[in-house]
Amino acid sequence: MKLKKIGSTKSKLPLKFKVWIYFVLFTLMVFLLLWVCQIFFLENFYERMKVRSTSSCAEQITEAYTNIMDKDFFDQVSDIAQKNDFCVEILDRHIRSRYSAEILGDCIIHGRENMTFQYVQEINKSQEHIIKDMVKNPRSGYDMLLYGCTLGDPEKPDGYLLINSALVPVGSTVDIIKQQLMVITVILIIAAFFISMLLSEHLSRPIDNITKSTEKLAKGDFNTKFEGNGYLEAKTLADTLTYAEKELSRVDTMQRDLIANVSHDLRTPLTMVKAYAEMIRDLSGDNPAKRNEHLDIIINETDRLALLVNDILDLSKLESGKQELSPSEFGIRSKLSEIIDRFAGISEKKGYSIEFAPDEERTVRCDVVKIEQVIYNLINNAINYTGDDKKVFVRQINQPDGVLIEIEDTGQGIEEDKIKLIFDKYYRSENHKREVVGTGLGLSIVKAVLKLHDYDYGVRSTLGKGSTFWFKISDVVSK
Repeated sequence: MKLKKIGSTKSKLPLKFKVWIYFVLFTLMVFLLLWVCQIFFLENFYERMKVRSTSSCAEQITEAYTNIMDKDFFDQVSDIAQKNDFCVEILDRHIRSRYSAEILGDCIIHGRENMTFQYVQEINKSQEHIIKDMVKNPRSGYDMLLYGCTLGDPEKPDGYLLINSALVPVGSTVDIIKQQLMVITVILIIAAFFISMLLSEHLSRPIDNITKSTEKLAKGDFNTKFEGNGYLEAKTLADTLTYAEKELSRVDTMQRDLIANVSHDLRTPLTMVKAYAEMIRDLSGDNPAKRNEHLDIIINETDRLALLVNDILDLSKLESGKQELSPSEFGIRSKLSEIIDRFAGISEKKGYSIEFAPDEERTVRCDVVKIEQVIYNLINNAINYTGDDKKVFVRQINQPDGVLIEIEDTGQGIEEDKIKLIFDKYYRSENHKREVVGTGLGLSIVKAVLKLHDYDYGVRSTLGKGSTFWFKISDVVSK
């Protein structure tokens, strides 16, 4: 059975082609909409606008009306008629003409047919006392708009207003627009074709460059340059991939170092275990003193192997997110004293001095086993790197929002640019004068445990004076 290749692009269209298609389709849709509106709906739109304009002018005339014999009123009507090419007829209540404005020269309200009486009857019969009709001019055959309404009180009108407006035939206009649109459409479609090609190429080029660089990165080339020039999103993607490249390079380096260090740490004790086991078999099997000495070495090296394996497993569980916390309440002062007491043997044997500055007892709620591991690792780290005076200082500082724990040594300190590396796996500072005891994973475990608890932590260091590692337990049980 053939498996489909992951990431295959055979069935997918490239970005530049999609952009080009969308741009062309958008252009065609715009022109289609333009053709439909201009060709098929132009006449209806023109008629609606003409009716609206005529109605608006009629409202202006009726609002300006004061008296059927007012000269100023007739002047306003004449001005409106001139501006809008209207024929206007104003009648009194007895349907006698009081004012006429024959602007068009061929008005149906002024024609020989004399339909004035009929129009007035239609106005009176109308519920709103207004008529809006499309009327064909019997002489010219053109459609004309007739508007009529009352003046004054609709129930007892002082007179009547008739407006006649010509509807210009739009058939010839449509033909002209068709020809213009045809030329414009051809020109703009050709322009859109080339513009869309250039645009799609411009949009896809940064993505293509980033894709090629990503393929190099996938093959392990961590010196790849990501270029996202062109637009903001591509630049942001390039910057993100550049950051990811640096992190992958860092992780790759750490992985290689981890494998190298673990291999070294495993090979040394295994070699010693094998060597001393062979010595017991070949040389000291019948000598109880020598045999016990060699067995002690084997046991110590086995313990060292177990410690290394346990640290690797603990760190793996913590960093994978599979390790769950088991919170419980305990007194932090008594716990610190208990842990420091465990170092009494090494203090007496090798001359170390661990000075504890406690504060008042305070009950905290967290994973006691893991916090013990944090404190133990920090004290052990301080012992490894403290100065010739072999002093280590442990302080408990109660604060309103938690308990601050500080472990200080008097060693050579850490350089500013190395502080950010101090919690990395297998990183060991070179500023020490004695053999370091441990697996090199202690501070990485500290970091993982404190992050799991969501506690603040850090280190302060001064070259030549020593370093202070600290963390704050924020889960305090109120009294």
